[in-house]
Amino acid sequence: MKIASKDNPVRLSWLREQGLRMDAAPYLSGAFEARKLLERLPVTEPLREVTRGGNGIFHAGRPLRRWVTSPEHGVRFFSSTDIMEADFSNLPLISKTSVALNPRLTIRAGWTLITRSGNVGRIAYARPDIDGYACSEHVMRVVPAPGRIPPGYLNTFLRSRFGVPIVTSQAYGAIIQHIEPDHIAGLPVPRFESAVEEEIHDLVEEAATLRTEFQEGVVGATEDLFKTAGLEDLIDLRWHDQPRDVGFVQRGLSHTTLRALNYQPRAQRILQRLRDETECLTLGEICKGGQLGSGVRFKRVDAEPGHGAVCLIGQRQGFWIRPEGRWISPTQAPPGIFARDETVMIPSQGTLGENEVFCRAIFVTGSWLDYAYTQHFLRVVSGTPDIPGAYLFAFLRSEAMFRVLRSMSTGGKQQDIHEGLRAQIPVPVLTAPDRERIAETIRAAYRKRDEADKKEDRALELLEQAVLEHSAG
Repeated sequence: MKIASKDNPVRLSWLREQGLRMDAAPYLSGAFEARKLLERLPVTEPLREVTRGGNGIFHAGRPLRRWVTSPEHGVRFFSSTDIMEADFSNLPLISKTSVALNPRLTIRAGWTLITRSGNVGRIAYARPDIDGYACSEHVMRVVPAPGRIPPGYLNTFLRSRFGVPIVTSQAYGAIIQHIEPDHIAGLPVPRFESAVEEEIHDLVEEAATLRTEFQEGVVGATEDLFKTAGLEDLIDLRWHDQPRDVGFVQRGLSHTTLRALNYQPRAQRILQRLRDETECLTLGEICKGGQLGSGVRFKRVDAEPGHGAVCLIGQRQGFWIRPEGRWISPTQAPPGIFARDETVMIPSQGTLGENEVFCRAIFVTGSWLDYAYTQHFLRVVSGTPDIPGAYLFAFLRSEAMFRVLRSMSTGGKQQDIHEGLRAQIPVPVLTAPDRERIAETIRAAYRKRDEADKKEDRALELLEQAVLEHSAG
């Protein structure tokens, strides 16, 4: 807990400047220091002045939500958590009728999105491939004024160590925090030479393009695999359009499981197609000599970033562009907390809600090898040299495999993935050139994702450098 003291006083003049707010947030979060630093800059403009005139900072208001399962009748919809994700393939669909009734749900490329309820102040940039998607009322839109400020530059400032503390310090509420557009309308935005702002903007735009190409790459690799295997119909699965799994009979039961869900007809049809129409190896055979199991359980010993600590990634954060895990000491944990290159991680403890990450797959390579991972991930590591992890990921990230893995659930409230059933999953092996082509598409996509991170980090460095240089002068 932070408290004011003789070494960290709160002055009466500060209280007046903050509208006589008596809570600690504006004074002890770094927000006040950020404001004072920005005041020393030669030129700043209020956020309201650099956004679209009259309505540049807003949220959608509570919409009428009608959910659909058919892309023909729906629009992809972001919740406040979804804007942080790297892969937008699995977003739910809100009806086009709901969007027509409330056009403010629609977001456009180049806007900055800020979470405004609950976990306030998470910030994302609307990249080109999500132009026209819909977004929750729990996300505030910041629309840059055309010709007044470069969108990427504005986004970089808002997510910098100067912008974020000021935004979050404006939150109000006891249990659930909120912010409103008026609370950040006066936020001072530093202005620099156009060359500086354009360079920062270009880096953000290049990063957004790379993230779009990442998305196209991972989706394209999965489609390539199923088309090459002659299973094009499994790409657009339309799971909820198929007859429900009720009133079915299962014969030939074994001691493996007696749970009805494990014999789900829709999932069984997918498995039968794979066995009958492709040359397959089971997942257990492929991972023999690798790994097909959960991580190690261990005691978390907290540590400070920069002091030998490592970021521990949980199931939900594993799907984010930039994870916000807990920092722990790796010297106080077993070696199994880290992942081998090209490990497929599957959240294996959870519930069966449609928007839960349970049984979705992520891929660990590149910069993500520096993170540690909780035991709640199922590790899938190929032990077969000519079937690489990148190829397995292209298969396991598919909607078909998500549904198959869900059908293998076991447990009570918190589900797990049945150890025996998951080892029997048939994996199409295709030809060696096909496997390598698909794997390389995945690898290229993740190289672009890492490059996008570097460009965004460079944009932040340039902005912070400009702020510090001009405030010192």
